[in-house]
Amino acid sequence: MSDGLRLVLRGICHAYRDLSVLQDIELVAEPGEVLVLVGPSGCGKSTLLGIMGGMLAPTAGTVQVEGVVADDCLNPLTYVFQDFSLLPWRSVAGNVSLVLEQRLGRVQRDARVAEVLSLTGLTEFANAWPRQLSGGMRQRVGIARALAVRPACLLMDEPLSALDAQTRDLLLEEFVAMIERARTTTVYVTHNLAEAVRLGQQIVVLSRRPGRVRKVVRIDRPLAGRSATDGDLLQVETDLWRLIRDDAAAAEREIEHASR
Repeated sequence: MSDGLRLVLRGICHAYRDLSVLQDIELVAEPGEVLVLVGPSGCGKSTLLGIMGGMLAPTAGTVQVEGVVADDCLNPLTYVFQDFSLLPWRSVAGNVSLVLEQRLGRVQRDARVAEVLSLTGLTEFANAWPRQLSGGMRQRVGIARALAVRPACLLMDEPLSALDAQTRDLLLEEFVAMIERARTTTVYVTHNLAEAVRLGQQIVVLSRRPGRVRKVVRIDRPLAGRSATDGDLLQVETDLWRLIRDDAAAAEREIEHASR
């Protein structure tokens, strides 16, 4: 896999007509690290992810992409969404192969599919159909498909939020192993603070709309050395919630008022 890219954000602002969503965002996603975006509902996390990935042009500011992309990287900036988006008429291997079919020959394609199926623990399910898989397994196929292009930066928008708690916890541990093996720069959006402290080397707390950077928390510990019962991480999680709590309550009141 690639050693990743550095994404440098300077003065990012974004508005939808008269609605200001993001204001003066300054961030650096470092090569090979996991940057996690957290904050209350509506603070612009997914919008910021779209700007970082080039899917959305900011109203103001710049995103600078630095670093060398490996020759075998087919898509430097690659997304994983909470919607699995698998083709029901294709097997697991067929869904993963889809992103390679116009770009690699058969032998290279088969080798790369086998590689990412092994990486994601899906080898024995290569010939299974999506309808035969659990939600967690289907999301794992989506991750395998993203890794098949050997991205330099992986952009993940709440990839576990549609799963039940037990499946989410199990898949989170597998994420840790996959991210460490792939060594890809990762930007991860989540509402779940336990996920944030488990995965993030850099946790960016955004304020309520318009989203601004309230604080950046660094956790300089290997992902493999972290656990859900780690006292230090639980304290970080508590501190993050204290930062977000009032903004989250205000955001919920805004949503309730708008729905009336």
